[in-house]
Amino acid sequence: MSPTLKLYDLDAYQSEFEAVVLSCEKADDKKHEGNYIIHLDRTCFFPEEGGQTPDYGTIDNVMLTDVQIRKSDEGEIIDHFVEKPIEIGSKVTGRVDFEHRFDNMQQHSAEHIFSGIVHNDFGLDNVGFHLSDHIVTMDFNGVLTDEQVRKIEEKVNKVITSNVEIKVFFPDKEELEKLEYRSKKEIDGAVRIVTIEGVDVCACCAPHVHRTGEIGLLKVINRQNYKKGVRITIEAGKRALNSFLYEHDMLKALADKMTTSISEIPAKFDQLSKENMELGAELKNFKMNQIRQKIDALPVDTEYIYFFEKDLDMKSAQYMINLFQEKSSGYCIVLVGEDKDYKVVIGSSQKDCLAAFKKLGEYLDIKGGGSLKMAQGKVTDASREKITDALEQVFNAK
Repeated sequence: MSPTLKLYDLDAYQSEFEAVVLSCEKADDKKHEGNYIIHLDRTCFFPEEGGQTPDYGTIDNVMLTDVQIRKSDEGEIIDHFVEKPIEIGSKVTGRVDFEHRFDNMQQHSAEHIFSGIVHNDFGLDNVGFHLSDHIVTMDFNGVLTDEQVRKIEEKVNKVITSNVEIKVFFPDKEELEKLEYRSKKEIDGAVRIVTIEGVDVCACCAPHVHRTGEIGLLKVINRQNYKKGVRITIEAGKRALNSFLYEHDMLKALADKMTTSISEIPAKFDQLSKENMELGAELKNFKMNQIRQKIDALPVDTEYIYFFEKDLDMKSAQYMINLFQEKSSGYCIVLVGEDKDYKVVIGSSQKDCLAAFKKLGEYLDIKGGGSLKMAQGKVTDASREKITDALEQVFNAK
C-alpha cells in the first residue's frame, strides 16, 4: 500500500478534502472493537503523534473514532478508524472538526514558544510533552523556580502579542546538517522543521498556527518537581480564556457572598479566618466545660458509663476519658458519630480496656485496637440501640 499523502503538512487550515478509499477492513484489536480501518490515498486528519491526540471529524458523514500512524516498507500509512464500513474504491469527503484542530494548534504553538525560551535562557530540554483535550504538560530535564516560570510566561506572551510568523518546512539533507534545532528523538526520513524567528527551531510533525498572535495568550496553570526536573502545565488560546472567564465568575460569586469586591477577597478571607479561629476556640472551651460538667456529675464509684456524642474530635473524647479516670477506676466509653457509623474510645485507669474492646467485637462489627488503659476503633453498620445492647452485654450495665 502506498504512503498516505499528509495534506495537513501542506496546509494546517484545510478542514475539508476529497480522497479515495484504498482499503476497508474490520479492526481486530480490543481498543477499536466494532470499528473499521479505512485507508485513504490522502488525508487532512492528523493522527495521534508527537504527544498530541488525533483530530476529530467524519468521512462521508461516518464518525471518525481514532486516527493512528504506522510505518511500512513504502512509508508512513495513516489508519482511520470509523464506526461502519465504507466501500473500497469510492471517492469520499473528509471533514475535520476544525474547532478542535485549531485548539490543538494554539496549544502546540504555545508550547514551542515556551520550550524554546526555556532552552535558550536556561539550557533545559523538553523531554516530555502531552497534549490532550483537557491538559497540556511539558517536562524539562532541570528545575525551574516559580519566579523563573513567571518570567518565562511573560516572555511567551510578549512573543504572542508580537505576532511573529511561524514557518514550517522540510529542509534537504545539506540544510538539515547545518541547522541547529530541538528534537526529542532521532528521526528517520524527511524532517519537518517548525521555526519561530528568534525564539525556537524544532522538529515537529503537528499542525501549527501561521502567526503567534493567533494563539491569543498563554497561562501557566501549575509547576511541580518531576523526575529530577520540572513539569509545567499550561493553557493557551480559547482554553486559557475559558479558564479566566470561569475563575472570574467564581471569584465574583465568592465576593458577592462575602459582601466585598474581588480585589478585597484576600483581606476578607483573612478576617473571616481569624473570626472562625476565635469562634472555634470559644466552641472548644464550651465543649470542654460541658465535658467537665458531665464527669463532675457522676458518682465517684461509677463502674461503667458511656456517652454518645455527635460532634466531638477524638482528642476531646480522650480528654473526657482522662477526666473520668481521675475520678473512677471503672470504664468510660465515648462513641462519636451518628447514622450507624461511630468512632469508639474505651478507657480505664485499672481495668483491661483491650479485652473489653475485643469482647465488643463479638456483638458488633468493630475494628481497632489499643492497650490495657485505652482502646479505640470504629463501629460500622450498627444503630445506637444495637450498640447500647452490646455495651450492656459486655459491661453488665444496670
